Parts: sequence; C-alpha cells; structure tokens
Amino acid sequence: MDREERSVEREAEQETEQEENPYVAKFVAFLESAYKKEIERLVQEYPEKRSINIDFKDLEEFDYELADELLDNPDNLLEAAELAAQLIEVPALDIEKFAPHLRFFNLPQDRQPLVRDVGSQYVNKLICVEGAIRQITDAMPKITVATWQCRRCGNTYNTPQDTHELKTPPFCECRHRDFTLVQEHSEFIDYQKVEIQEPLEKIKGNEQAAAVEIFLSDDLVHQVNAGQTVKFTGILRLRQPKGKETVFGRYIEAIHVNETDKEFDEFDILPEEAEEIKALAKDPKIYEKLTASIAPSIFGHDAVKESIILQMFGGVKKILPGDHSIRGNIHILLMGDPGTGKSQLLTATDKLAPKSIYTAGRTTSGIGLTAAAVKDDFGEGGWTLKAGALVLSSGGMCMADELDKMSPDDRVALHEAMEQGMVSVAKAGIVTRFKADTTILAAANPKHNRFDPYTPFSEQINMPPSLISRFDLFFMIKDVLDRTKDEQISKHILESHHAGEIIVQNRKKGKKISAEQQQLIDERVKPAIDADLLKRYISYARQNTFPVMIKDSIKAIGDFYMELRDIGRKEGSYAATHRQLEGLVRISEASAKVRLSDTVELEDAERAIRLVKTCLEETVTDPETGKIDYDIIASGQTHTQMTNLKKVLDIVKGIMREGELDAAPIEQVIEEVGAAGIEKDKVHDLIEKLVKKGDLYRPRHKFLKPVQRE
Repeated sequence: MDREERSVEREAEQETEQEENPYVAKFVAFLESAYKKEIERLVQEYPEKRSINIDFKDLEEFDYELADELLDNPDNLLEAAELAAQLIEVPALDIEKFAPHLRFFNLPQDRQPLVRDVGSQYVNKLICVEGAIRQITDAMPKITVATWQCRRCGNTYNTPQDTHELKTPPFCECRHRDFTLVQEHSEFIDYQKVEIQEPLEKIKGNEQAAAVEIFLSDDLVHQVNAGQTVKFTGILRLRQPKGKETVFGRYIEAIHVNETDKEFDEFDILPEEAEEIKALAKDPKIYEKLTASIAPSIFGHDAVKESIILQMFGGVKKILPGDHSIRGNIHILLMGDPGTGKSQLLTATDKLAPKSIYTAGRTTSGIGLTAAAVKDDFGEGGWTLKAGALVLSSGGMCMADELDKMSPDDRVALHEAMEQGMVSVAKAGIVTRFKADTTILAAANPKHNRFDPYTPFSEQINMPPSLISRFDLFFMIKDVLDRTKDEQISKHILESHHAGEIIVQNRKKGKKISAEQQQLIDERVKPAIDADLLKRYISYARQNTFPVMIKDSIKAIGDFYMELRDIGRKEGSYAATHRQLEGLVRISEASAKVRLSDTVELEDAERAIRLVKTCLEETVTDPETGKIDYDIIASGQTHTQMTNLKKVLDIVKGIMREGELDAAPIEQVIEEVGAAGIEKDKVHDLIEKLVKKGDLYRPRHKFLKPVQRE
C-alpha cells in the first residue's frame, strides 16, 4: 500500500472513530497543537519507545472541560486520546501498527491524595499518589487478548481481557462451552505489581503507614526499585472479593511513573518560614536552644543532645571523580544503664526528624532492617523484593533501640548500610542493591544490666567491635550515685510531671493556665524551638548549605588527630583511626550547617573535637592505664590486655621449649606470669581468653599447649 492509499484509509478511520467517540476529535486537535513533535519523535523510536508523557496542565490550558472529563472518566478518554495519537499525520509513518500510550502526569492538587485518603470517592477516577516502594514483584506476562479454540469443532475466538479474571467466550457456534487457550495466538504484555506505603515525612506521631498496591504494565515495568519514593498517576480500581463478601480490595492501575526520591531535606518551605529560619540561625545561643529542644523532660545529657542535633543536620556527602562517594551521615551509639532515658531520646528524635523510622530489639529482623527476597501471595507465587527500615528511611534517619538484643545475623546487615549506604541482596537467584543512605541513631544496654567502671565497655556490650567502630560517636550514659546530681534529676522529673498534670487538668476542665503555671511549663517541658519549625530548619539547612573547611579548621582537626596518633605511638596502641578523622570532618560540617554557614570555621572544628574527645574519654579509656586506647573498639581488647595475652602465650611456649615438654604445667605458667608483673588474679582470665580464641588448649588436666597453626 502506497502513502496516498494509506492516507485515505487513515482519514476513513478517523471519521469512524470520531463518530464512535466524540472526544477523539478534541484530542486530535490538542495533540496537533501541543505534542505533534513528540509524536513525530516517537514514530522514529517506536516500538522500542512506546509512550508520550503529557503534562495535565497543558490539557487544562487547551480545554479545561476535556481535562475535567479525563479526571472523572479516564477509561473512555484515555482510549480516545490513544486513538487520536494514531490519527495524527506524521511523515515517514511506515509502522504496521502504531499504538502509543499517552501518559498524563502533574494532576491538580485535589487529585493527589495521601495513600490513607484513597477511598471510595476515587473509584474509577484518575488520581496521583506518592509513596515508598516496600515490595515489588518480578515482571510477569499478562494476557490482553486470549485466543480460544473450541475442542469440539475447532472454531477460534479472540476475547479481550480487561479484568484480572480470565474470560472465556460464553459458548461456541456448535453450542459447546469447552475451550482451550491457544497461547501462541494470544497477545501478552509485561506486568509488574508493587506495593507502596505513604512517605515517612507525611506520617504524624505514631500513625501506621498506609499502603496500596500499584499495577504496572508494558513499558512501565522495571522503571522503579524497592525503596524508591515514587509518584504514580493511575486509575483506582476495585478487586472482586472472594465469595459473598461486600468489602472490595483496591489497587491503582498506573498510567505514569515519576520517581521523586524525596529525601530528609526536601520539605516545602515558604519564603516567610525561610526568613524566620535565617533569623534563628543568627542567634548567638542557637546551639543551646537546639539542644534544649530535644526531650526537654529529660535532665542533662547535653553532649548527647548536642550530638543528636548535629546528626540531624548531617555532614556533606561528597561524590569524587570515578563515582567514589564519602558518606555525610553521622552515626551515633548510646550505651547506658537502664532508666537513663536512652529510649526517650530516640523516640524524641524520631518525632523531630522530618523522615525517620523507629525499630527496636528483637522485634526487628535482618529482613525488617535491610531487604529480602521472599515467596508469597503478593508475587502470584513468585519471588518478590521487600524493602526494610534502612531502605525505606534512605535520606532520613533510623532509630535502632536495643541494638544489642538483635540477633548477630541481623546486626551483620548493618555493616554495609552504615559505611557504603547500600544494602545488597543475593537470594533466590535475585542479585541486586538498594540505596540505604540512612543516618543511624542506636541504643544498647550492658550485658549485665549495669556498667562496671573497672571493665572495658567492649566486654560489657553484646556487639562486635567491627560494628561499634562504624559509629562516629558513642556515649556511655551511666547512672551515677551522686547526691547533688540525684537532687537535680529528681527536681527536674517532679516539676516535669507537675507541668504535665497542669496541662491535662486545664485542658480537660476547660480552664485557662495562669501566668505562673505557664512559666513552669515553658521552663520544664516546652521545647526552646517549636518541633515543626525545627523540622523545617533542619530541612532548609540540608537543602541549602554545603560548607567548605577553611585553613584554620583543617589545621585544628589535623593537629587533634595527630595528637591522638602520637599518644598511640608512645603507648604502642591506637588512640584513633581514619574513621575518627572522617567523623571529625562530618561533625564540624554539621556544626556549620546549624549557622547556615558556607564555611566550616574554627569554632565548628573545636565543637567537633570537644564532642569526639568526650566520647573517647568516656568509652575507650583503658581502666588500667587511664589513657585513650582505640583498640578497645577496633579489637574489643585494650592494648594492655593484648600485651598481657602475648606474654602468657610466649611464657607457655618458653616453658615447653626450655623443658623440652609436650605441654606446659598451669601452675608453672601462673608462677612465671606473676613474676613478669601481671597480677595473679588476672592470669586465669587471660588463660581462658586464649583458650576461647583458640590460641591455647588443654591436652590433659592442668596442662596447656599452644595450637599449631598451619
């Protein structure tokens, strides 16, 4: 067929379609005026590319009545729009069947409900929802036109499939209803199902995140991954209930996908709010006010609260040449005695952070923290990928309470996420990586309920040194028996409860709070900065401030780091590693962000040094020497312990060598170790540690022998 004949045939088609659907002509006019070039480009790339994205606002400007009808009657109008696209005259249209998809996006605000608000009023209407993908199936074939063959006479019938239940012809010409599906003559498209939950920044208080299923088809398949935050435009459908139930399921049949990947810092901030934030940043007491805004009902812990504030502001993530990245997230670990307010600090931070997830102890599994491949009904019996807390809170914060109560396998999942900002999954033949650029604030308890001041904390925490070392700051929160401090804490707690009682009583009885009562409330329980303003402050700083270190700050951080290394060189231990150096940089950058400063000043470096020094002095001080020893974190043992273990092992080998013995008597080992300057009551502990490590074993009662290494 030549071009002229094809043109005549298309004109005839256009007339027929316009008679059947009056909206076709309107869409033809719209596409001719606004999207003809896009259709021409699509023709050149078809069928590799099969869709045209159309801004809904363009349609509104062209014909607002047509746009409104599309929102309320999308099935009929989308069909008309796609038919219209086939009738547009374009050059070099040599395609046998040109059937493009028109994918509308940017719907009006009243058609962008929260996931929790997607109800019956939107059934069969065009809407747009935003959410984080928490579960996704693999691509599967979906039948669109089924070819059936009668088993008796051989007649074939093509049946369009517009629902999720397979339709067969009512009966054959020969009056039989026994059909066989002819797969090779049927038509299929790719199909994928995802489940989204509403974005964390849209959830208030302790609300549970609502979820909805999204069905993707054809070229929308493989456009998104688990953990991403995405806007889906589509038609709300109802799923037929089983049996005689009256409650229907819901899902959205997507026509457009737009990854938004909303992060911690992407909050809508009005110009007047921005001015208020800038004024607040200039306050000389801004750090004190921010610190006082975290859990004001908890007395003290100023260094911890200050660190958490800096953690929320975060450092600067760097992308270096070669696509190498350096994380900007600051990770903090709180280790403390029971009843010291660790969990309250975590929950308070969870409420302040614009995007966060709270998890706790044994209620969290590795799957719940990271990601997993599972086989369930959602995937139609196939494998699906599920995103966990670290993936869903990417770009935000994850509060991990009772980290020591998690199983070792679950904690291992944290290593990669904390350092690389990624989570790898290799299960059931599915190998993939998820983005988990998440800041972690964790809390843990000592093994034996309370801390022993004379034992290195690494021996008292049920966590591997390799995980602890990934935290930039770690604080020991101790319950100290100090009368003066106890009086201060007691007064603060009682006055906080008193203030709470006043608020409840006046609210319930409709009374007005007196000036004296209001003063007590302001002093004890009211944050220095309102929570909503603080969220926007943090978001604004993260979005607009990317400070650079000046020479003075670089020198101060470098000198402090070298000072710590020099201590290690003198003692033969490690007082700091490069992780402390990078942590110092991140904390000083966060300090500069608080002031909305484009430079990291000396005061920022000094603040970071003070916090790191406080952390090291509290947690990695060798109780025997009183000096900072980072080996406590890196290996779980102090340098003194490692030296003593080596002495014991050398003495055992020396006794065997000198006496030409096959094993060393324990009594002789204890005597010689004591003579080497090690207290006798510690020798048995050292021997037990060497046996547990596999360096020594007992060949027979009261004898020791080194393990031979190949």
